[in-house]
Amino acid sequence: MSTTEPSTHPPGPETWAEVHSSAEFKQLRKRLRNFVFPMTVLFLAWYLLYVVLADYAHGFMSTKVVGNINIGLIFGLLQFVSTFLITWLYVRYANRKLDPIADKIREDIEGGAQ
Repeated sequence: MSTTEPSTHPPGPETWAEVHSSAEFKQLRKRLRNFVFPMTVLFLAWYLLYVVLADYAHGFMSTKVVGNINIGLIFGLLQFVSTFLITWLYVRYANRKLDPIADKIREDIEGGAQ
């Protein structure tokens, strides 16, 4: 059965309760949290550092590096770079650590629903 075709017998609430209490689902949630929470803290700290430096360290942030490019501009552009880096790291992590477990859970549900 394709994942785009609706199931003729959708799983009931007891199936979802069973999945939610399964070891695989708990492992999936733990792995997701182990990536998401530290990465969120790291990114917010990095962003807060940028904002605080921009507000209170004018001399440092306006230090010219090359031509009219200063440290503040570099830090601002690095915000975009860090966003793309985090996205790339998450996709890589999800492909290796999360998707195999999620696929197994889905197969178990779809196999049990038929």
